Amino acid sequence: MEEKQIESLQLVVITGMSGAGKTVAIQSFEDMGFFCIDNLPPSLIPKFWELIKESGKITKIALVIDLRSRAFFQEIQSMLIEIENTKLVDTSIMFLDASDKELVSRYKETRRTHPLAMDGLVTEGIAKERSLLSELKAEAQLVIDTTKLAPRELRERIMSNFKSQDTSTFRVEMVSFGFKYGLPIDADIVMDVRFLPNPHYVDELRPMCGKDKPVYDYVMASEMTEDFYQKYEELILSILPGYKKEGKMSLTIAIGCTGGQHRSVALTERLGHRIEQDYKTNITHRDISKRKETVNRS
Repeated sequence: MEEKQIESLQLVVITGMSGAGKTVAIQSFEDMGFFCIDNLPPSLIPKFWELIKESGKITKIALVIDLRSRAFFQEIQSMLIEIENTKLVDTSIMFLDASDKELVSRYKETRRTHPLAMDGLVTEGIAKERSLLSELKAEAQLVIDTTKLAPRELRERIMSNFKSQDTSTFRVEMVSFGFKYGLPIDADIVMDVRFLPNPHYVDELRPMCGKDKPVYDYVMASEMTEDFYQKYEELILSILPGYKKEGKMSLTIAIGCTGGQHRSVALTERLGHRIEQDYKTNITHRDISKRKETVNRS
């Protein structure tokens, strides 16, 4: 039963030189939907592996492991051999490297101390680490030299090697909100639609929200609304490919009206459902229940 549950498990071990880009790497795997663990001691991997087999729900795992001693190297090798022998897991090691000169420059820029040279020169720590990792580098299925790679370029290299056909790495977050409750702090693009006809002033529509058909139809029936929407949709659809090309993993588009009940909700619904035809899209109405909360407290 357990073997069937982990039949399609993909395991990627991320390792390499300190300062070569493991933080960017783990973030890239998170964006691809991998279950990620940073700096897991190899001695804990067998227990972790047992938990994974018991759960049967995780299919993609990325482990970042710093191998700074021979003991660590031997443990990781034993673990990989054991897992590969099950013939149930697609296992690979990704090794990140960079030139000594570039690593020294990065340590100076961040003012960090090399983990293997706490009381010595950074160059000494780099040399020691390179020696310790030489065998593991030879075993790696993928070695990426990040010396001349920008973080965005490293992210693209990783995704081109590990992204599955059904994995969408770019998503759009559509959020409606009320200005009276403040701007969404995580918004990349904010549009104010308080200039549109307001259903709040129609008695029978006031208790409803923009997801209700009478309110939605009222908002969209306005010639001003339709003219605005067509232009705004064209603008948003024209810029989304640029954000995706630049390596952005998610884009948050916020549409606001006074209370976040009517106009912003209706337009967020319409634009969100249009965008989801081309991109993975989540639609959230941040303040849609605020009025009910206020009424209940009064």
